[in-house]
Amino acid sequence: MRHLPVLLVLCAALPSSGDVSHCACDATKPETLEARECSLCREAEMQPPDPPVFSLKDASPRKPQRWLMLPRSHGTGAEPLARRTPQERKLLWTAAIEKAKSLWGEEWGLAINGVTTRTQCHTHIHIGKLLRGVETRRFMVVDDPAKIPAPEDDSGLWVHPVGRKLHVHLGEQITETVLLR
Repeated sequence: MRHLPVLLVLCAALPSSGDVSHCACDATKPETLEARECSLCREAEMQPPDPPVFSLKDASPRKPQRWLMLPRSHGTGAEPLARRTPQERKLLWTAAIEKAKSLWGEEWGLAINGVTTRTQCHTHIHIGKLLRGVETRRFMVVDDPAKIPAPEDDSGLWVHPVGRKLHVHLGEQITETVLLR
């Protein structure tokens, strides 16, 4: 029992997980946007139609250094990145990179959690300072935001700069843990 307080603190530090694969968010039915997992959809509905992307400070008190980049438009249910057009993805990634650079210089990272671990239905990119030492050997190199792939398997990805290139890490579900909270 004396270890219970330590265990509770460790559990509280873990990233929250969810599964939005069965999300019922539908902007044409405002009552569906009342669910917790639809709060970013509600936020998108409150934005003006232009510009097509917007950023928000992460509302979680556990992530005081974190920002989000979101598209204004949304569909129904869970919104994997692959459902967005190449043009929409390029715009979203480009805006997220600009915001990240303005906040963290060249020490930035971007992350999208996989559908089975996300707590929000609306497509969003986590923006934060990349933690030191998180680079793995499994990544692809791209030189343009338009070339960042959209996972077809609903997994997540994280991106960070290395020189003039981008390292894209694919095939993970929980990715935002590479960013400073």
